[in-house]
Amino acid sequence: MAAVDTEVPMESELQVVTEKDMEREAECFKEQGNAFYNKKDYYEAFNYYTKAIDACPKNASYYGNRAATLMMLNRYREALEDSQQAVRLDDCFMKGHLREGKCHLSLGNAMAASRCFQKVLQLEPDNGQAQQEHKNAEAVLQYEKMAELDFEKRDFRKVVYCMDRALEFASACHRFKILKAECLALIGRYPEAQSVASDILRVDSTNADALYVRGLCLYYEDCIDKAVQFFVQALRMAPDHKKARLACRNAKALKAKKEEGNQAFKEGNYESAYELYSEALTIDSNNIKTNAKLYCNRATVGSKLKKIEQAIEDCTNAIKLDETYIKAYLRRAQCYMDTESYEEAVRDYEKVYQTEKTKEHKHLLKNAQLELKKSKRKDYYKVLGVGKNATEDEIKKAYRKRALMHHPDRHSAATPEVQKEEEKKFKEVGEAFTVLSDPKKKSRYDSGHDLEDDGINMDFDANNIFRAFFGGPGGFSFEGSSSSGPGNFFFQFG
Repeated sequence: MAAVDTEVPMESELQVVTEKDMEREAECFKEQGNAFYNKKDYYEAFNYYTKAIDACPKNASYYGNRAATLMMLNRYREALEDSQQAVRLDDCFMKGHLREGKCHLSLGNAMAASRCFQKVLQLEPDNGQAQQEHKNAEAVLQYEKMAELDFEKRDFRKVVYCMDRALEFASACHRFKILKAECLALIGRYPEAQSVASDILRVDSTNADALYVRGLCLYYEDCIDKAVQFFVQALRMAPDHKKARLACRNAKALKAKKEEGNQAFKEGNYESAYELYSEALTIDSNNIKTNAKLYCNRATVGSKLKKIEQAIEDCTNAIKLDETYIKAYLRRAQCYMDTESYEEAVRDYEKVYQTEKTKEHKHLLKNAQLELKKSKRKDYYKVLGVGKNATEDEIKKAYRKRALMHHPDRHSAATPEVQKEEEKKFKEVGEAFTVLSDPKKKSRYDSGHDLEDDGINMDFDANNIFRAFFGGPGGFSFEGSSSSGPGNFFFQFG
């Protein structure tokens, strides 16, 4: 009968057996991970690669595979750690260096990415992927530099362009996304800026930069109280956040100054209100919406102070900042009406009515159109030198003065040119008096009607009107006098 070997295996032999078993098990986990990876089931692939690493933590390829899986899940920071561990275990592991570079690039660390791709090219100079990725990293560095210069120049649209190009390679870079969002806010594209900031806050609710951008959008949309809440929250996360601190200070100052101006206006202290609105406009030139309101408020005060031209300019500035600001168009149109610039008033009222077709806006437009039509006729009130609310007696007095002033006999010694001009004015004075002294004609004229279109005879004999007014017979002549009649002359009928 054969003897049985009862010798107990040495501990070192058991350890070798155990390690080999673990290596075989790890390879099995890796193969299963590969199968799931090929099926694009990255969550399961991640689980099996993790099991392989737990079984054999010194194998660089397992970390490399898990890094690739994490990259597919857009978990670039974790992928970066795994790829770095892979190259620590095997400095010649090219896939590890490539993946580390890709992670750095995706996270916006273009300099670090470039070093990784250069390492691959040292190991394999003809590696096409490393060559292309190195070019991509250089492009991102270039876009970063351009964006920095454009931001200093306040060319925010160009910064957005640069960041869009950079994000094509650095899709997970929060820094680039925040800069883009900030510039979108600065050019008034608030919904897009809010969307970018919100996406970041969904994965990182304590991101101070994203909180700042959310606050910035609200601030620029004139929701100042809500904006301050976000700025305060950003400062709680990052007490040294300079932009959030400045924006918070500006928001509070702007709100206070605007409210002071509103209160002064309500109290009828227009000079003070004007100064307060002017001070508020110096606080933050980037706050387009609030500044548009401030310009319009100052225009309202300016019109109260009879600063009509300045009020028009303020309304124009408000409209430049916000082309949809109906109140500014209405205020400017009223200023144009006050200065008898009817064509400009009609243009503004048309813009308002096209935007908001209300009865009130229709009435304002029709009234401006009527005044424009009236302004293109002879202004009989201006001819007589009286206001549009002149009484019958004032109209008569004005006619007496103007008729005597322009009567041809008074200018008989003047040059032919002067005589012709004065005769023309004399006729216009007679025509103006005939219309404005007749209640029916005056009413039709004031309503904007064309008197000739209404069948009213507009052929006037200025001399007959003159004689009828002064009640004398046939001819008349002017003789000098130091005391009689208007203009120190009197007339006598022959």
